[in-house]
Order: sequence, then structure tokens, then C-alpha cells
Amino acid sequence: MARRIAALLRHGDYCQRPDTPSALQPFPLNAAGEQQARAGASQLIDDLRERDWQLHPVIDSSRLLRGWQTAQLVCEELAHLSGISCEVESFSDLAERSVGSAANLTVAEIEAIVEADPRYPSLPPDWKADSHFCLPLQGAESLLQAGERVAAHLRERMAQLGDVPHDCVKLFVGHGAAFRHAACVLGAMPFGDIARLSMFHAVPVYLEMSDNGDWHHVGGEWKIRDARSESLD
Repeated sequence: MARRIAALLRHGDYCQRPDTPSALQPFPLNAAGEQQARAGASQLIDDLRERDWQLHPVIDSSRLLRGWQTAQLVCEELAHLSGISCEVESFSDLAERSVGSAANLTVAEIEAIVEADPRYPSLPPDWKADSHFCLPLQGAESLLQAGERVAAHLRERMAQLGDVPHDCVKLFVGHGAAFRHAACVLGAMPFGDIARLSMFHAVPVYLEMSDNGDWHHVGGEWKIRDARSESLD
């Protein structure tokens, strides 16, 4: 039976505000991010040819500009390099973890707001990286809640493929932390690996959905996180 494979692609590098949890930042890709997106398309073509996979013609992207731009550049390169024709559909469900009403504020500003609110205790030192922690602010979600949202989208869209006649890859363009947590929710990444791993910009990671609903990592490399670094995306 033909295989159904989800290709997860983190957006390219972008014009991110410093020291700001990046969730809903509306800024575009920078020059490096544009190059990464085009290189990601080339890598995808190589993988398709090497494994005799066919690409589904609809690419799902985050609605955030950096995700949409990455998907559009991938589309352009696929057509230019190999004649593969695709279109992009954007979805809010593929967004990064939301910090709710604190969107696009710096870490210091968020901590000061919570500190000044008499309803809440001070934030724990590791609040940004704690997969279970949710800011006590309207509209906020934990990293795992974001992962559950993304995982639900992946399940639904991959199930809609039905019985494919040839091994089929569907591309999803989104965000690193939400994708990693989704992979954990789907059972394709141990929980203990979430903090240890990250994603390269615009380098595909492949998860296969089996007929019984199980998911497995079948290709593409996760990035080993530098223990000294702190990711805001």
C-alpha cells in the first residue's frame, strides 16, 4: 500500500524583534531566510527523486508572513527547478505557540506585566521553555497545547489524502517549537527529546502516518540544540 508522509518545514530566518517570543510577529523573511527557503525546495526535490515519492499539489502553511513567504518561495523553486506545480493554502492552526494578550512584547515586558498583576504569582524562571506552562493571560497557550493544535491539523489533512496510488508527501510549512511538540503528541518524538532538539530553517523533516494511525520519523534531520542557546521560536 502506498505511504502517506508529512514533510514538516520550519520557515526561513526572518526579521525578528530581539528577546521577544516570536509567536505572532508579523515580520517578513530576511535575505538569509529567502535563500533558506529556496534551498529547502531543492532539498525536497532531491528527497522526492531519491525515494520515488510524489508531492501533493497543495502546501499547507502558517498564516504568519514568514511561513507564507517560505511556502511561496518553495512553490516558485519547485516549478523552476523541476516543473512541479503547487499552490499554498494558509491556516491559523499551524501558528507557533501563542502568548495571548502579551503577543509581540519582550520577555522582560511580559514578566513585568505578570508581576504587576495581583492575581498571579511571579513567572517561573523557565516559563518560556516549559512545555506544560501556560501564561495566565487571555489567549495564551502552552507549548504542548500548540503541539496538540498542530497535530490535529496534520492528522486531519493527512487523513483527507485517502488511499493514494503512489507514495505521497504533503508539505506543511510552520514553526519549530509547534512542530516538535506536534511530533511528540503524534508519538513520533519522545517527550525528553523536545528540549534537546530543534529544527533547521527550511530543512524538511518527514513523518509517516501509517494506516493504523501511528506516526514515525522516516527522514530528515532534527537539529541538535546548543545547550547555551535559548530559542524564542
